[in-house]
Amino acid sequence: MTAQAIGVAGMHSWLLNRVDAQLKEFALPERATADDGEPPVRPVPGSVTLPSDFRVTFYDTAGKEQGTIGGGSKPGPQLPRSTGELHLTQGQESTVPARSGDGQWRVLWREVPAKGTSYVVALPLDTVEGALSKQLALNAVVLGVAVIGLIAIGRTVVRLGLLPLTRMEHTAQHITAGDISLRLPDTDPRTETGRLGTVLNDMLDRLQQALRQREFSEARLRRFVADAGHELRTPLTTVQGFAQLALRHPDRPAEQRREADEQIVRNAERMNLLVDDLLLLARLDQQPAYRTDLVDLLSLAADAVSAAAVRANGEHRVTLSPLDAKTDDAELEVVETVGDPDRLLQVVNNLLSNALVHTPPGTPVDVRVGTARAGAATGGTDRPGRTSACPPMAESTPICVIEVADRGPGLPAQEAERVFERFYRVDPSRSRDRGGSGLGLAIASAIAQGHSGRVELDTAPGEGCTFRLALPLADNVRSL
Repeated sequence: MTAQAIGVAGMHSWLLNRVDAQLKEFALPERATADDGEPPVRPVPGSVTLPSDFRVTFYDTAGKEQGTIGGGSKPGPQLPRSTGELHLTQGQESTVPARSGDGQWRVLWREVPAKGTSYVVALPLDTVEGALSKQLALNAVVLGVAVIGLIAIGRTVVRLGLLPLTRMEHTAQHITAGDISLRLPDTDPRTETGRLGTVLNDMLDRLQQALRQREFSEARLRRFVADAGHELRTPLTTVQGFAQLALRHPDRPAEQRREADEQIVRNAERMNLLVDDLLLLARLDQQPAYRTDLVDLLSLAADAVSAAAVRANGEHRVTLSPLDAKTDDAELEVVETVGDPDRLLQVVNNLLSNALVHTPPGTPVDVRVGTARAGAATGGTDRPGRTSACPPMAESTPICVIEVADRGPGLPAQEAERVFERFYRVDPSRSRDRGGSGLGLAIASAIAQGHSGRVELDTAPGEGCTFRLALPLADNVRSL
């Protein structure tokens, strides 16, 4: 619109300058005045022919109007009867209205030096106004077409620009309908819409992961409840059976009553231990507060080995040795960490009990204590063939280690991956009286993770099992 206004103004100025040039170039015809030196005579109408639409009005030496020459049917310019009322400057163009109507004339006042008279030459501005009117009409049409075109193009561009958002809307509708695996297709990092799509896709990935974790947790909880109920059913059934038997046959022999009482006591103890383990796991899942005492892992391991040797009753040989025993004269070193000594002792006892229960009689079990740096060879991090329910520690972190290694048959990979699951037993046919409830390793893993460490398993068929407790060194814990 500004360009059109400038164009109209420029055209008006050019046309007006052209009219002014015609006025300046105008020369009076020789017949317009008398030849005897007298003032201009009153021209006879039709006696003088002027080019185009020129009109010339003459004034005598006294400044009175003498007449007008020029043709055409247009009303002439509105000029006064005398030069005294003529508000014009000689030699300068001006614009005056027509005698009637809304037309305008461009006029120029000049003198005739030889005779002392003057005249006003005029040209109508109809051509200028007509050209400007046409130009304005054309500009209006062009402006209207341009506006309509811009609106159409703008809508098209906006629709194309919003097309990614439209696709996002359709995808979001499908996701809302339940298909959470869908992702937004527009992820161009060079555009705002693409960056928005990337952020939304990341949010959907996290949401889907959270839902999967929730489903896994729910399934795990259901399985845990089912396993707990299954574990409690057998001792409860036994206790109930012997109790009913005692009520129905109160006159049984003393030996049978003693056997029934022993079974009731034994199964009640099993239920008590199982309930204690379940309560302990529940407390561990709630992130309990552990003691932060300085713990000597060497003394702790020695106590666990002494207790395990008594439980083994000669069926297994349990030894205590340095972690890096490259020579026979390697000495044990004091290894200290910060934590709850009772809970850490429970971890080592659980690992030793697992080794004694699940290996054939006569299998040696070695407990090794020492320090190392977290790595694939020393422990604390993941590697192929290693299993753990705890997150890995940072590479090269100073750690203290207690290993419980046996020379038993080992475990295949598919069984090793599940040993830290609750109620999982490698041998389902094993007697519960000997095989335990399947919660020991889960409890050990939870306690280790609560101490910023982890319990892990290295095993292979025919190579035995090495359960490893890795914990931060005491100095490293203080620095944190």
